[in-house]
Amino acid sequence: MSQATAPTETPAGSRSTRSFWMFWTAETSSAIGSAVTAVAMPLAAVTLLNATPVEMGLISGAGFIAWIFFALPAGPIVQRLPLRGTLMAMDVLRGLAVLSIPVAWWLGALTVVHLMITALLLGLGNVLASVSSSTLLPTIVSPADLQARNSWLSGANSATQLGGPALGGVLVQWIGAVPTFLFDTVSYGVSALLVRLLPARRADTVDEWPPMWTLIREGWQFVVRHPAIGPLTWMITAINLICGAQLTLFPLYLVRDLHVSSGLLGLLLATEGIGALIGAALATGFSRLVGTARACVLAGAAGAVGALVLPLGSGWPAYLLFAAGNIVFAGGVAIVTVNNQTYRQLASPLDLLPRVTATVRFVSLGVVPIGSLLAGVLAGTVGTRTTLIGFGIASLGIPLILLSSRIGRLRNLPDVATTTP
Repeated sequence: MSQATAPTETPAGSRSTRSFWMFWTAETSSAIGSAVTAVAMPLAAVTLLNATPVEMGLISGAGFIAWIFFALPAGPIVQRLPLRGTLMAMDVLRGLAVLSIPVAWWLGALTVVHLMITALLLGLGNVLASVSSSTLLPTIVSPADLQARNSWLSGANSATQLGGPALGGVLVQWIGAVPTFLFDTVSYGVSALLVRLLPARRADTVDEWPPMWTLIREGWQFVVRHPAIGPLTWMITAINLICGAQLTLFPLYLVRDLHVSSGLLGLLLATEGIGALIGAALATGFSRLVGTARACVLAGAAGAVGALVLPLGSGWPAYLLFAAGNIVFAGGVAIVTVNNQTYRQLASPLDLLPRVTATVRFVSLGVVPIGSLLAGVLAGTVGTRTTLIGFGIASLGIPLILLSSRIGRLRNLPDVATTTP
């Protein structure tokens, strides 16, 4: 992948390095807390509130509803606001939302609806924070270092997925599901303090902004007309539909079908982090070896195999198969994600990047609640294991999305200099 339009101020030397690692630490801090909450939230719903499969689907899906209703406007909004201030504000919003759960519990007022509302607020914060951080990274990292830095961020996210669920399971077992949410509150506070130390990037200034719909349409048209970003977006969308189902089904499957303890549940969910960490570590080298386009196809196929394996077996072999399948699925997803994000950041003009990012995530993350709700309904009808097997079979279509496009015939994703839609 060659270099696209570079940021107007490309940071150099030690200043760039310091800024990146501060950014990396802030992102990692909030991710660790979020990974703990990802375990505590469903456990609180299942063990304290006796949530039904449909309610579990609503809680899992609520965190992603914001991507449907707010993602497209998020691009123009982020373009107009100071990136550093926006990231800090979203850390504060999410920290307060998580803090409301233990407060409500101690007041005797915690309900499934409260968890859904909290998940909605976290989703809203995640939308603006995600678009802001993805836009900020190319302004503090040179284009030549972008894929390596994305791999570092993906690796850190994978490590938090590895350690976070295990930590969350242990904390829930030791102190209970509700007090565990305080850990996430603190993590958002640490992230906000670190973001405050980053160099400020001024918001774009223009005499008069075009209508928001015009800005949204420009980002949408760039994505859907782009010969590489378009197919990659549909591939990530298919992956996230499967992930949405897994968000709902995994806690139900492990607790009610395999009867695991809270601590073992955390360890089994942490295998996703192992796979994602392996995938992030291999992404750059594997993509150079086989080509970036082929790496996405092969990683998607491997992920489908993992999704098929993880709901099989009974007793302790079922634990091993779940762990192995989760590792393979997450590793494949990580390789696709690193290539997708790096290519999008390089191929998008800087003034369009917030809107391109918002469009891609509107489409790809907007299907997560659909997968969650569909999985909850199906699990209540045909059972959790059968539903997991069905989504595993559906995942075989993931690599076919690229194979059916022009990208499927290429070794590498197209040169960014030749792919303007």
